[in-house]
This record gives sequence, C-alpha cells and structure tokens, in this order.
Amino acid sequence: QVQLVESGGGLVQAGGSLRLACVASGRTFSGDGMGWFRQAPGKERQFVATINWNGVSTSYADSVKGRFTISRDNAKNTVYLQMNSLKPEDTAVYFCAARPIGVASTKSIAYEYWGQGTQVTVSS
Repeated sequence: QVQLVESGGGLVQAGGSLRLACVASGRTFSGDGMGWFRQAPGKERQFVATINWNGVSTSYADSVKGRFTISRDNAKNTVYLQMNSLKPEDTAVYFCAARPIGVASTKSIAYEYWGQGTQVTVSS
C-alpha cells in the first residue's frame, strides 16, 4: 500500500521555524517529483514548494520564497520542508504529494499520491 506520512507540524510563534518531513512507503519514490501544498480553513489548497527527482530543480510559491526550503533524501524516501521566519498567514494543514514523473510541478492535479497532512499553526 502506497503511503505518504507527514510529520513535524505544530504550534510556533511568529518568526519561528519548523521542519516538516514526509516519509514515503509502498513503492520507490526516488524517481518521483515531490511537492508540498497547504490548505487553510475555508480556502483552497495552494502550492507551496516542489522538487524534482534528484533535488536539482526546485520551485516555490512567491509567498514562501526566501523563507522555505524543500529538500529530499532518496535513500530515506523522505522529502523535507524547512520553514523559517514563519508568519500567522502560514497557518494551514500542510500536505505532501508525489507524482511518478521525475519533473517537479506546481499543479496539484499533477500529483497522484497524497499524505493526510500535518497542522502548522503560527501565533502572532
């Protein structure tokens, strides 16, 4: 059974940092494009960051550029999202996603596998 399991969410004050991790199982993800998305209450799911299969190519939403960093460790089937200088508007459920094509994508429809999400809450 294919699974993506996110961890690392929590409550943090504005200006703080969190590191999210997404562990994949059930198949080999080393050749997949991976992405992070988020959804705040009452809002649509939005793109946050994406990385290609070997980590060379990344892309970020303008709202997180310069503050968030996506990375991956294919040996551990894990993708990370380092989040620094967090703001209250970053509060959302963060989802990890995988697509069986090694190219990164900013479009949620491009992803085949999704995790259940981890809550990130940033207090002011």
